[in-house]
Amino acid sequence: MIIGLTGGIGSGKSTVARAFETFGAAWIDADDVARDVVAAGEPALSAIKNRFGAHIICQDDGTLNRAVLRDIVFKDPEQRLWLESVTHPKIRERILEHLKRLKSQGAPYVLLVSPLLFESGQSELVSRCIVVDVPQALQLSRTLMRDGVSESQVRAILAAQLTRDQRLAKADDVIDNSGDHASMRKQVARLDASYRQLLNC
Repeated sequence: MIIGLTGGIGSGKSTVARAFETFGAAWIDADDVARDVVAAGEPALSAIKNRFGAHIICQDDGTLNRAVLRDIVFKDPEQRLWLESVTHPKIRERILEHLKRLKSQGAPYVLLVSPLLFESGQSELVSRCIVVDVPQALQLSRTLMRDGVSESQVRAILAAQLTRDQRLAKADDVIDNSGDHASMRKQVARLDASYRQLLNC
């Protein structure tokens, strides 16, 4: 069984995924895959450079300057849509490759962790969807502390994602990650038990 795990920026998706991992689940992070498809030498990086110019590439190592790109695409929805049209098909292809590999390794179930699970259509790849939920004010404060970006950038990213209510309406399961780690882990344990029951394992 493949289970989607999503939530807005700063909701703690990776922390929740690591908690599931301690119960034996395997997981893949769509953000890691997204970084891979725009790595140095990848066709998507060449397309991005042609679109936005050489300043989008870090001169010291030839990698994508993600901060510059983020500033461009979250100010201009048309540019963001173009970027998604280039990267999303490649991300989906790589995700399918990773899922096939992980499924063969014997984990009881596999998590696909993706901030854009619904927006990108990746939800079509999964049997169930978990939403990691926190209030928007907490998303904002966590992201500001973690990423060192401006508040306006975080708000632009939030505006580009589904709203909290829209995301919750699509959820099969919800984890409230606004409390402490112990509270989150108890919720993960309950869901792990229910998934194993569904799978008879």
